[in-house]
Amino acid sequence: MQNLAPLIEQETRRFVDAHPRSRQLFEQARAHLLGGVPMHWMVRWPGPFPLFVHQAHGARFRDVDGHDYLDLCLGDTGAMTGHAPGPTVAAVRTQAERGFTYMLPTEDVLWVGAELHRRFGLPYWQLALTATDANRFALRLARSITGRRKILAFSWCYHGTVDETFAVHENGRTVARPGNIGPAVDPSETTVMVEFNDLEALERALATEEIACVLAEPAMTNIGIIHPDPGFHDRLRELTRKHGTLLILDETHTISAGPGGCTRAWGLQPDILTLGKPIAGGVPAAVYGLSQETADRLHIDRELSDTGGIGGTLAGNALSVAAMRATLEHVLTEAAYQKTIALAERFAAGVEQCIADNGLPWIVKRLGCRVEYWFRPTPPRNGAEAAAAIDAELDKYMHLAALNRGILLTPFHNMALIAPDVTEKDVDYHTRAFEESVAQLLDPVSR
Repeated sequence: MQNLAPLIEQETRRFVDAHPRSRQLFEQARAHLLGGVPMHWMVRWPGPFPLFVHQAHGARFRDVDGHDYLDLCLGDTGAMTGHAPGPTVAAVRTQAERGFTYMLPTEDVLWVGAELHRRFGLPYWQLALTATDANRFALRLARSITGRRKILAFSWCYHGTVDETFAVHENGRTVARPGNIGPAVDPSETTVMVEFNDLEALERALATEEIACVLAEPAMTNIGIIHPDPGFHDRLRELTRKHGTLLILDETHTISAGPGGCTRAWGLQPDILTLGKPIAGGVPAAVYGLSQETADRLHIDRELSDTGGIGGTLAGNALSVAAMRATLEHVLTEAAYQKTIALAERFAAGVEQCIADNGLPWIVKRLGCRVEYWFRPTPPRNGAEAAAAIDAELDKYMHLAALNRGILLTPFHNMALIAPDVTEKDVDYHTRAFEESVAQLLDPVSR
């Protein structure tokens, strides 16, 4: 492929010309918001400024300039249910009139706990506000139960903003991940990083018997979708049990695999399971569940339970719980997954056909209703291979081209998430937009 700079410049001009109001608001926001955004990574979109959203419903949103978009980012999984799902909105509206938060339980928590047990198999649950918090709390519990200090995670993993996991495996060492801002301690003091699917490295690390827990996604997602090798999870579970190490599975992104995530779909047996983002339809909420054996080993002093570093004043608030019940009961259903997974298969087939027709050395990976295309000819087996395949310039062009054609992809990688409101027509529209972007990419005249 030739130099992408002219194409990116062309798409950038088109974007800027079409979004004067978003540009104006961004400039105004810079007066009082650091970087012009309420959270710093909101600048990670392909254009020179982010879109400002006016409203969203289902699989679509409208920006302040009046343009409508097919949303395949969906808040990077937070709105996997689609925006403003009706049952969740109704539950939130009803609960809001009764009060938002009491630091006391409501009857809804009984239903939520039983439903989580049914879906994932773990009998005991606690609530948090974000998956980051759920993971932090799970790590504390693991260290308390085992009496061990270190955790193990997989290089280039993502478990929210958990200090222990912002690290990578590099030249045989655990080091801070690039971009890690002000780590409290050297990550090598808290964490051992190994590559995903490397069972020999995993066994060596666990054999030291200094590892409290392994924290893992069933399949890696935030560096692109990386599936486990056949037999990986069986051996992971065998090794953790052999060496007295707890196994924590983070299903926050892999809930795309089905109503019970990969844990149910693949018959996995974690000691602790964490989940956040879409579980309450976009309302901040998260959960972490414990197996019977793990719960039996846990002791928290009741008189000191408010100072143990686990929990938060707003965790388990009535509004989040009401939203969670409505979402689990009426939105993230078996029927919804049957529809979205079939559409994701259609999405993957359309992109793969375009790749084949043009002889491109690219591939497509899918996990349930989550689809990702890669600019490499073979699937990566670990985070290092995935990170090495990143082509920032090509990413920027493809994302800008999609945005200018009314499609929002996840900014950090080439991921599309399918909401229940997406239609076959929507999927086919993306295929045509993808084909047009590729044709322009391969046509030197277009430059």
